[in-house]
Amino acid sequence: MADTETLRSILTVGAPAPAGHYSQAIVASGHVYIAGQLPIRPDGTALVDSDFEAQARQAIENMLAILAAAGGTPQQLAKVTAYIVGVANWPRFNAVYAAMLPDVRPARTVVPVPELHYGLLVEIDAIAVLPV
Repeated sequence: MADTETLRSILTVGAPAPAGHYSQAIVASGHVYIAGQLPIRPDGTALVDSDFEAQARQAIENMLAILAAAGGTPQQLAKVTAYIVGVANWPRFNAVYAAMLPDVRPARTVVPVPELHYGLLVEIDAIAVLPV
């Protein structure tokens, strides 16, 4: 297990502040562990009434803002997990994801779920590896 002195918490105004007892991300031993990001604007506005595509874009934008604050780039993403409400949204998620990250292909898991917090439709977490 990593020594706590090697852990660095990330907090950026480019993504919504944590709504609970967690960090936006933790950097440990050159890895960035990004907490689940919902489609909530940095000012705290949840996109509950927005369509799936807008929600997916916002969640990805939040993930990328946190990654940038940690000193990373999309090319350093190693693993992305997306939780989407309804398997029917999978192609829609894939289209938004591919448009926003056209040259990046980390390992990825898409998990259809029955519901997410606040009635939102997508949540994304990720792991990135920073250069040595």
